[in-house]
Amino acid sequence: MIMDQGLSVDDLFGESSSLGLGLPTTLRPTKGLAQSLDEMRLSGCCQKIAWSRLGCIAYISPDGLRVSVRHLRSNASDGKWELSEETPLPIVSETHLGNQLVHLSWNEVGSEVAIVDCMGRLSIFSISIALNSITGTRTASVDAGDDSNQIVGLMWLSTQRMVHAFHQAAKALFTQPTRMPWLLCLRAGQIRLIYQNPDNKWAELPAELKNTGYSDRLLTHASMVPTSAGILLATYSVCQKMCLYRVSISWNPQQWDAAAAKKGASFPIPSFHFRHCNIDIPATISTTPRGMEEHSDQQLPFQNLAYSLSRLEVMPGQIDSPTGSTSSPWVLAVFSKPLHATPEYPDQQGPSSVIVRWQLETSPQALHPKFDELSSKKSNAQPKSKIGLRRLDDIYCDKYIISVDAVEHGNALAITFEDSSITFYDIRTMAIFNGLDDPSTVTCLAQAGFHYPMDSPGLSITFSPNACASVFLDSEGQPRLRLMEHTFGSTGEVFDESKFSAAIAALTLTFSRACGADVNTDDILTVALRQLTPEAASTFVGEVYRALPVNCNFTVEQEKLMSHPYIPRCLSLQAALGFQGRVKPRTLSSAVTWATIQLRHAAVLIAFFFQHGKAGQGEALDPEILRVILGNTKWALSFASYLLSEVFDLADEFDGLFTDQEAFTQKLKTTNSLPLIILLSSMSRAFIRFTCRGLRGVQAGFSNINPASLPNEARIYYTEICQVLASSPVRVDIYEKFIAGVDSAVKHAYQGSGFGDNERPAPEKELLVNARIPPVLVTAVATLLKSTVPSIKAEINRKEIVLGDYSWLGFGSDVRTLTFRRTRDVDMLKKAVLRPRASVSGNNAAVQPQKRRRCVRCCEVSGDTTLPRSLPYFRMAAKLNLLRSCPCGGMWMIEPEDATAQSAGHGSHQHQQRQRQSSAVRTPAPVAVA
Repeated sequence: MIMDQGLSVDDLFGESSSLGLGLPTTLRPTKGLAQSLDEMRLSGCCQKIAWSRLGCIAYISPDGLRVSVRHLRSNASDGKWELSEETPLPIVSETHLGNQLVHLSWNEVGSEVAIVDCMGRLSIFSISIALNSITGTRTASVDAGDDSNQIVGLMWLSTQRMVHAFHQAAKALFTQPTRMPWLLCLRAGQIRLIYQNPDNKWAELPAELKNTGYSDRLLTHASMVPTSAGILLATYSVCQKMCLYRVSISWNPQQWDAAAAKKGASFPIPSFHFRHCNIDIPATISTTPRGMEEHSDQQLPFQNLAYSLSRLEVMPGQIDSPTGSTSSPWVLAVFSKPLHATPEYPDQQGPSSVIVRWQLETSPQALHPKFDELSSKKSNAQPKSKIGLRRLDDIYCDKYIISVDAVEHGNALAITFEDSSITFYDIRTMAIFNGLDDPSTVTCLAQAGFHYPMDSPGLSITFSPNACASVFLDSEGQPRLRLMEHTFGSTGEVFDESKFSAAIAALTLTFSRACGADVNTDDILTVALRQLTPEAASTFVGEVYRALPVNCNFTVEQEKLMSHPYIPRCLSLQAALGFQGRVKPRTLSSAVTWATIQLRHAAVLIAFFFQHGKAGQGEALDPEILRVILGNTKWALSFASYLLSEVFDLADEFDGLFTDQEAFTQKLKTTNSLPLIILLSSMSRAFIRFTCRGLRGVQAGFSNINPASLPNEARIYYTEICQVLASSPVRVDIYEKFIAGVDSAVKHAYQGSGFGDNERPAPEKELLVNARIPPVLVTAVATLLKSTVPSIKAEINRKEIVLGDYSWLGFGSDVRTLTFRRTRDVDMLKKAVLRPRASVSGNNAAVQPQKRRRCVRCCEVSGDTTLPRSLPYFRMAAKLNLLRSCPCGGMWMIEPEDATAQSAGHGSHQHQQRQRQSSAVRTPAPVAVA
């Protein structure tokens, strides 16, 4: 028993040399390694944990019967990122009839996960409105279970979408195939296409790979990759043969029209086509065993009895140039020796793992010259091309490989070993990234010196969408988070500017690739917040704006703001880097972008409503949509009053300094005013202008609508929207007049300093990224406070503005605002103050707390915990990307009930005491309570 656990005889006496029996002193193998190696040898589908592109981490429980999910999230109390609580997926064990679960795989988008059990059954679960709100869409019970029919290869096929691929400093554009969700799986010589029809029902198409003997049909591993010429498939059988196939899928008809389905047309029907399925590659491994270096010219094979295939991967071709051209795919196989060497097989004394590679090569098929003599030969006939595999140099590893992952959007290969060490290879040349390469050229994080420090061993690992983080299952089957690290140029007391620049460039490149591929970036945020100083974070943000690229000057061409794909990403990054918890005030640069994010949200919503609800037509007059517009109208008008109130106070504060330019400039340098930065920045000012334009359209459109034609609930909401607009202390037209005055002041400041369109981006970026007023706009501030503000004083109700309660906006650092943040929540989507989390009854017993969704990034909440009730609102939320994600770009999560209860149940006494202490804080009148 003791020896089975790996305890040596010397360990019994506490000394390594006490007996001197000459026993080997090898390190104890990682717990569970032998079982893990057996699983990898028996099947290519044995992935116990997987991280989706949306940020959801799914993993199989230690007993193999359940699946749970976690995700990265920002802690609401201090803003630090961590793994969330565990959320079990519902009815997984039931749908798989209690069989052992063996494999997980997310689709290309990251919204659906396939779960495979040991009997070959497959179920599919989908993320609906939150990372931990996952529902089943395909049950495993529809599959016939057979322990000899296990799935050995699985691949999701991509949906069509246009993505940007960043190759160093270049950018290429390409598209991918389209269909409803579908995936391919291999088992027992059969390939199955499982696909979902437009009616959301699942169907499947089986096909035999080829007619072979029984042994060739018994597959252990399979790997697939989509290419422009079809799907490249590699299989490995118990006969130790590897076969290569070209698989294409055609649909009849190729295009499907939803209108045709209403006339009785059937859904498209798929069919398989196989090509180039005649290539068999023997799986022998040739190398020079240890102790034979003097005979290095003699290649001796490792017999397959000693080495077994543990992983098979088909790697896609890599982008070789900024133009987007790609290289040929290649095949990678990992062969491992048995964990315990035996005297019968001396070859087992070789390396623990061997990486074998083949390069795919296509060449024209040459015909014998005698065929040219045939008179019937067509002169224009072209011989078909043939596919060959060229064996590349093997790579030997002294440790067991447990995972092979293409990371960093296919620019690096991560090899994980049983001792938790991770080595990164250049996926084109298989050269090891050691962080000592040329710092002037950055291709990925590993090349720039990022690395994973050693940790406790784990035998199942998954990498985050950008490989900045990983999660592995420890010896108890529990997930543990690991983050990449970098010195950022600081080694002891020495600072290396080149290494710092390379690290920032690598982070920027990784973030840009994630934005181009529409991938979750929470892992990048986690690394940046834990390791970057505030100065380095500011440098990082500036580089992101430059790399994507985002021109911060929107004094002209404001319309591009509404459709710019990268502006929301940049704003979200900057806002998150300055977030320190829901109660603590943000840094000024973070507050500027946080306000801009919310201004954009209101502008986009109101523009959507105005466009689709013009003259009373369209679905925008749906009650659920009008409710959202009502809340955002109140927010926009309240923010306008807050902004004007602060600017009026600044005008009074600077009143005696307008004649002293030097004193005015010095005082302005020490003034940290969020409203002033918002007004001066062309981006946020443009969003304010869009909002005002939309609100004017809503107000004018009401006169064209017959209220009696609207449903009762819709009529109530629309009437209240117009009442809010009419009763606002700042009329929309006056607010627009004020914004036009700011436009004029900024325009004349630029013109007076000789700043043209090419020079304006720099000061605009200084405003947005660093929240500092550049010298060129000092005169604009003077004009704003001296002339623009007094010009509208007579047209507004300043008393009502000054006495207004803006604590619910969350931008101030005063006691009223902080108290509101501690006790109440505002719905991020609907901009309505939510009811308290739990109410206290007469007997001091708290009722069931209200469930909420919370953003994993900004920690704001939404009261919607189910899919929208109305179809128009569902379509609007889907179009504006608000179903699964917050306006800040973070993903929603359903708050756990224990966390909700804890935050709600401050105790009856404490809750009532807090209510008494905050009795002077009034809820703003124009805000609806949801």
